[in-house]
Amino acid sequence: MADRWGMTIPFDGIALADHSELLRELADLGYTDVWSSEAGGTDGFTPLALAAAWAPSLHLGTAIVPAYLRGPALLAQTVAAMAEAAPGHFSLGIGASSNVIVERWNGIPFEQPYQRVRDTLRFLRTALAGEKVTEKYETFEVNGFRLGRPVAQVPPLLVAALRPGMLRLAGREGDGVILNWLSVDDVPTVLREVAHGGSGKQAVARIFVLPSEDPDYVRAVGTRAIASYLTVPVYTTFHQWLGRGEMIAPMLEAWAVGDRKKALETIPDQLVDDLIVHGSPQACREHLERYAAAGITTPVIALLPGEYELPAMLRKLAPK
Repeated sequence: MADRWGMTIPFDGIALADHSELLRELADLGYTDVWSSEAGGTDGFTPLALAAAWAPSLHLGTAIVPAYLRGPALLAQTVAAMAEAAPGHFSLGIGASSNVIVERWNGIPFEQPYQRVRDTLRFLRTALAGEKVTEKYETFEVNGFRLGRPVAQVPPLLVAALRPGMLRLAGREGDGVILNWLSVDDVPTVLREVAHGGSGKQAVARIFVLPSEDPDYVRAVGTRAIASYLTVPVYTTFHQWLGRGEMIAPMLEAWAVGDRKKALETIPDQLVDDLIVHGSPQACREHLERYAAAGITTPVIALLPGEYELPAMLRKLAPK
């Protein structure tokens, strides 16, 4: 059994104020972690702040917050506040995110993503150590910032990575890596790159799970989820690097000319089976364990919408 077993929060369709009992039950069921994301739903920190108060035994993490969307000082203050709210129970996952979220939705140029993440990581190392920061980084400059509330315990800083450069940065300068949209068989490929930067690093993976034994329903939901991600350039190039260029080419061609229906139809069943954990709850748990056996230290379930009752399904997928 994996030592750590995570769940993505918040849950779709449930108000944040109504998460308290669910979070407490996750801890009782043996889930060790809850991880937030930041795209078009909630911000990455508010759900975790609530979890820190309602279920303090859980480890909290962001998977991920984009390095572009907060100024360096504000990001350091937010991380320090979370570390204070959940001492020893918080990890920050930062990454470049995508041109869609950064540029199209937030009006910030998506430029030099590797350098921006690297610079943010280096700044946070210095700021969270309590030092005064006056530094001209390649992608931003900080002049005279020091945290007003020192961090008693600096949280692990993990880097979201898809390709060799960022994967090696995660191993070299991060405390670990955040992974997303990969199959069990892809895990050794990406972790080899992390190991080039350093050994003994955490490996957190958000794994999309659809507990359903209806193959038509799985394909309908799975193809929509895959198309929404793999047509984004950063994920396109990731899967081309993993060797799926030929497999996803028809989807990309149809998507590029606006034929969404054809794009979904061209996604092969094998890609759905590779990237989305599905089947009975027991089959899903066994599939998640394969990720752990491949080297993922924290499998984090990201539940896709399905015809199930949420509290009951959380119990069925639980490690206990």
